[in-house]
Amino acid sequence: MTVQSPARTDALVYRAPLQVLAKKDASDCVTELELVDPSGEVLPAWKPGAHLEIHLPSGLSRQYSLCSSPTDSGSYRLGILKDPNSRGGSQEVHEKIEAGDILEVTGPRNHFPLVESAEYHFIAAGIGITPMIPMMEEAERNGKDWKLTYMGRSRTSMAFWSELADKYPGKVDIRPDDECGFPDLAALTGTPREGVKIYACGPEGLLRALESLTAESWPAGTLHLERFAPKPVVAAAKTSFTVKLALSGIDIEVPEDRNIVEVAEEAGAPVIFSCMEGTCGTCETRIISGQADHRDSILSDEEKESNEMMMICVSRSACDVLELEI
Repeated sequence: MTVQSPARTDALVYRAPLQVLAKKDASDCVTELELVDPSGEVLPAWKPGAHLEIHLPSGLSRQYSLCSSPTDSGSYRLGILKDPNSRGGSQEVHEKIEAGDILEVTGPRNHFPLVESAEYHFIAAGIGITPMIPMMEEAERNGKDWKLTYMGRSRTSMAFWSELADKYPGKVDIRPDDECGFPDLAALTGTPREGVKIYACGPEGLLRALESLTAESWPAGTLHLERFAPKPVVAAAKTSFTVKLALSGIDIEVPEDRNIVEVAEEAGAPVIFSCMEGTCGTCETRIISGQADHRDSILSDEEKESNEMMMICVSRSACDVLELEI
């Protein structure tokens, strides 16, 4: 089954039940799931950086990066951290999901695409390794110059490290904190230069440090990030505003204590959403006119500046009237 997706993602998004073919430990805190179509059908194609949304039996929905090979059309692999601060999703996967179970999934969607570059430096910490695995495969297949810096609490906590070190000898730098301490990011990234893309995923502290480092001396557009939690945002005070839903022919008033998704859904508009935190990209919507007050953790500074798209679960309007393609 397919459903229409927002404009910036693929035109169609697959939604169907998949079966857990296998479940095993990838580290002392990460479980690995392999998902297949129960009838043996080929799965939709995807590109590095894509994620799946898993709809769990409890009713919770969570997004997890695909860490299998994009060339494998028969199965999807996910690595899922048992987060001590979990709101229940990862705990349910670890404790209740078993091989043979059927899970409803939506996707793949991709808001972290691998853009063209002569050279890549992949930087991962903890479960942030998952989106990097297919990216490294793609870079290797295309003959690109690349390397991985993989950090974590200890080797026992770091999923897939041995697999990656064996597959890419000389290109993978494994840096457990208990062996190496916290890294000097300036030394690891080296001299600022053109022609390099830095891809990073991991805890907020690491990502903020890389943002600060690259903003000072690296060319604009060097750093590409994926966040698993909302980025702290310093935004203007919330005010009420009007949204014109162009395709639905409806005008809605969004008060200061509510968001566009909630009000549009109540008005009967066909909105698609999931995380309600500005991290999954499901609700991405095209702006026809007006200026958005961007509060998401997905769009780059350049994309926000272009004012073409917005995440309507958290972002608001910076003007009195905003017109959207809904």
